Amino acid sequence: MTTQSCKTALMAAGLSMALVAPSFAETVLIYGEPGPNRGARSEATQWFADQVAEKSGGDLRLDINWGGALFSEKAAVQSLRDGVADLGSVIGVYFPQDMVAYGIADLPMNNPDPWVGMKATDDLMRNNESIKANLAAQNLVYVGTYTTSAVQMGCKGPAVKTVDDIAGKKVRGVGAYGQTFRDMGANLVDMSVYEAYQGLESGLIDCTQTYSYLVKALKFDEVFDSYTFIDWGQIGALGIMMNKSMFDALTPEEQDVIMTAGEGLADEFGRIIGQANDESIKMLEDEGKEIVRFSDEDREKLTEAGQKYLDEWAGRADAAGLDGQALLQEYRDLIAKYTSEKDEQGYPWERG
Repeated sequence: MTTQSCKTALMAAGLSMALVAPSFAETVLIYGEPGPNRGARSEATQWFADQVAEKSGGDLRLDINWGGALFSEKAAVQSLRDGVADLGSVIGVYFPQDMVAYGIADLPMNNPDPWVGMKATDDLMRNNESIKANLAAQNLVYVGTYTTSAVQMGCKGPAVKTVDDIAGKKVRGVGAYGQTFRDMGANLVDMSVYEAYQGLESGLIDCTQTYSYLVKALKFDEVFDSYTFIDWGQIGALGIMMNKSMFDALTPEEQDVIMTAGEGLADEFGRIIGQANDESIKMLEDEGKEIVRFSDEDREKLTEAGQKYLDEWAGRADAAGLDGQALLQEYRDLIAKYTSEKDEQGYPWERG
């Protein structure tokens, strides 16, 4: 029987075609991304979107709007609260009060491993009830996390080989890390990492706080004479938040898809950024750049100098109705937990 004859027979039987036509229940979620569609993080974001589509059997799909098409990085939280996008990327440093809980991942503590840092941050943000309530009050749900990887320093001119060498340097730094460099005698210069190339080239700055994967991405090898591994902490309050009203409107199965894909982000981005970091360092080595590593003693001096910023954060967390010192201890315990897992089992992508 032909398709047309089937339609005729059904109509003759008084049946609506709507009752027999296949049903497509695809839900499209709008994702706002302030950054461009290139680099390690964009690769991981696309992976997240692909996982959502795959795990939902095509019922959920993300429409990613790159390059700040929906909102800038400094408008992300309000835009997600208001439903300008259903979910999207948030950089915590721009929202010290709204993202105070997430800001724990930006603090200068002994937390240099990207995967360990992401797993500890993800565990805390996903499972701590007080943090979940804090975000829910803002109409937000935490989904998954990225990281910059460990804080390092690239310089044009003489290398920073010890903490004492920081004094007198014109340094681009951000957050508590930049403030600690200033406390150690640096002349802190306010500029974005994307402006640092020109700043180094023109002499406006001597050094920049940076992260290894950015060396290749931003062509810093062209202006760096030296690269110092500080391996201190990382900027980890960088991840995906979702509008809670939209999240609550999804079925439990769909919510599970979103959260499962978000939880997997730490493993996938850990793999991606580890490879990107290695490629950047090899490039610097091949070009004969001076590579320096801080001693444990110098790193401890920085950690001690940065302690006041942990205390300051704890005070802001308390003011937001959270227990700052308890969260710091829980975070340290999670860092220790995932460090032990890495040491005993290796990274997930290496376990076969």
